[in-house]
Amino acid sequence: MKKIIPIFIVALLVVAGGAFYGGMKYGQAKSPSFNSGQFGSGGPSQNDLNSKGTLNGIRNGGGAISGEITAKDDKSITVKSQDGSSKIIFYSDSTEIGKFTSGTLSDLAIGENVMIVGKADPEGSITAQSIQIRPAVSPQP
Repeated sequence: MKKIIPIFIVALLVVAGGAFYGGMKYGQAKSPSFNSGQFGSGGPSQNDLNSKGTLNGIRNGGGAISGEITAKDDKSITVKSQDGSSKIIFYSDSTEIGKFTSGTLSDLAIGENVMIVGKADPEGSITAQSIQIRPAVSPQP
């Protein structure tokens, strides 16, 4: 009987350690991986944009562009990205317009820098889900 108790305690510790180790490995396999761009300012940064000025990693037909508004009418704006390409952005009364404070459609003006996230169509236009008015970014030396 006295030999059984130490063997039982050792066996219990081995089982508990194995269960703990297995749980840790299972948790690591199930945890999502995040990149640093998913946190911070609440929106995509210039580092998240590819060479076409569109957001890397947009899924499900989505699209994004960052640049300067070069034209505007009552249903769309044209945005010129840093690489010189332009996109037509369609918006509606339900499109969220943001800036450091809440914005409106009248805040969309030629010369404003914007970041748009929405759904891309086959022709390359984007229907905006949100438009973020951003301060001008000066080039770094």
